[in-house]
Amino acid sequence: MVDNIPEKGAAVQRDQKTFAVIPHIPGGMIDPARLRKIADVAERYNAKTLKITSEQRIAIIGVELEDIDQLWNDLDMKHGGFTGKRVRATKFCLGTTFCKKGEQDSVGMGMKLDERYHAMETPNKLKIGVSGCTNSCAESAVKDIGLIGTKKGWNLLVGGTSGRKPRIGDLIAKNLSDGDALNLIDSILTFYRGSDTKKRLGRFVEKLGIEKFSEEIR
Repeated sequence: MVDNIPEKGAAVQRDQKTFAVIPHIPGGMIDPARLRKIADVAERYNAKTLKITSEQRIAIIGVELEDIDQLWNDLDMKHGGFTGKRVRATKFCLGTTFCKKGEQDSVGMGMKLDERYHAMETPNKLKIGVSGCTNSCAESAVKDIGLIGTKKGWNLLVGGTSGRKPRIGDLIAKNLSDGDALNLIDSILTFYRGSDTKKRLGRFVEKLGIEKFSEEIR
């Protein structure tokens, strides 16, 4: 049976013959020239379709096995389609960079988090969402780590998840500066990675208790 090829960022498709590859596009922000390049490369290797994913990326679907290496070489981009027990690409909205409703710089914060943590090994998969206001367009409340911007700073939630057993994250800090938010997220990941759990962060928090968890990360 054909399987995924994680080291090449390639996920086998339903036909068990072709693969999907997903270039890393932090926050889904891309200039026209690079977007055009993705389309050109996809066409060059006869990809079946391009899919704009819910994770703010563009999947190139229907790539033949023998074309994967050369396709990546032509793209000259990092692969972002990590699976398994790793930090996924940070999802973030436009925040104060472009959105009239933005209260905090979600683009700047999202880029910092993505650069720092993307593909980091963790006890289970981990997703991060950064929303520039309480509309929470990056779905921060259902991410393992979520930031929501307010006029006074960042509110930080932990342990959210969607999927089969949805869970709203626990609010553990309010009105954080950029620096304080980054330091607290560092502490969360250090504690989580140093534990012996294999659970998603939310189930780990539930088992430990939110009060005990909050004590451990401060």
